Amino acid sequence: MKYAILGGGGAFGIHTAFHLLEHGAHVIGIGRSPLRPEPFSLGIEREKRYTYHVRHLVFELDMLMDLLVKERPEVIINFAAQGEGAASWRNSWRFFDTNTKSLSALAELLSECAWLKHFIHISSSEVYGSCDKPVDENAPIRPSSPYAVSKVAFDYYLQALHTRQGFPMTILRPSNAYCPGQLLHRVIPRAVVCGLTGKKLPLHGGGQARKSYIHARDLARAIWLVSSAEPRGRVYNVGPQEPISIADLVRCISDALHMDFEQLCEIADDRPQDACYWLNSQRVKDELGWRWWPYITLADGIDEMIAWGRKYVGQLYDWPMEYIVHA
Repeated sequence: MKYAILGGGGAFGIHTAFHLLEHGAHVIGIGRSPLRPEPFSLGIEREKRYTYHVRHLVFELDMLMDLLVKERPEVIINFAAQGEGAASWRNSWRFFDTNTKSLSALAELLSECAWLKHFIHISSSEVYGSCDKPVDENAPIRPSSPYAVSKVAFDYYLQALHTRQGFPMTILRPSNAYCPGQLLHRVIPRAVVCGLTGKKLPLHGGGQARKSYIHARDLARAIWLVSSAEPRGRVYNVGPQEPISIADLVRCISDALHMDFEQLCEIADDRPQDACYWLNSQRVKDELGWRWWPYITLADGIDEMIAWGRKYVGQLYDWPMEYIVHA
C-alpha cells in the first residue's frame, strides 16, 4: 500500500510516516518546505520506502497534482494547514487560503482520480469551540477563531463532496497532539527547551485554559486503523479521556525536570483562546477498536520529550519559539 502525507514535513506527519513504515507501507512525504534539521526531521529521510518532495499546496497545486498522479497513492493523509488559533487573528486570510480554498481545490481534482481509495483529513478539536464536558461528533460546531472557522469550512466541503459525489474521505478531529520534533511555539516542547536552557516560559493567563493532549504516535495508530476502515464518510474524534490545565501540564514538566514551577515559567497576559477542549472518542473506540490508553501516558510522553530536548539542546537553543505564519 502506498500512502502520501500532505504536511509531511511537520512532526505529526513524520511520526505518522514512521508508524506506516513499521507496517510495511510505502510513504511519500510532501511539504511546502525542505525537511528541517534532524531535531525536527528525526532522520525520516534515511528510511527505506520513504521519499520526501517539496510542493507548495497554495502556489504549486498543479505540480502537486502532477506528483500525485505519477505516484498514485491509494491513501492520502492531510496534515497540511496553517495551524495556530491564537495567531490566526492576524493575516487570517492566509488561514483560509490554505485550510479552505487550496484544500478544496485539491479535493475537487482528486475526486476525478479513480486510483484514490481514501482521503483522510486531520481536522481539529477547536471546531467545537470551548466546552465544559466531553463532546462527541454530533456536538454543535462553534468555532471561535479564524483558524477554527477555516477548518470547519473544509470539513463541511468534504462531507458535501462525499454525500453528493461519493468522495472517499474520513475526517479525524484530534485533541492537541505533541511529540519529539514538534516546533517550539507549542507549549510542551517550548517548556522542555526553556527548562533545559534557563529561559522562562510565558504562561498566558496563568495557564488556566484546559486542553487534552495526545502523543502523535497514538494519533498515528488511529490513522492506521482508519486508513482501511469502512464505510467512508465518517467523522471521528481522537483524544484522551480527561483534559489538563496548562498550569498543571507545565508543573508536570517542571517536576520531571526536577526544578521549581516558578523557576520554569512566568505569568503572562492572556491571549485569545478557548477555556477548554475535551473530546468524547467513544465512536472510534466502538467502531474501530482504537484505544488511547495505555500506549503513551502523558508522564511517559513528557519523559520522552525531555530526552529529545537533551539530545538536541545545542541545536534547539536558538530555534524560534513563536508561531510564524508562512506564505
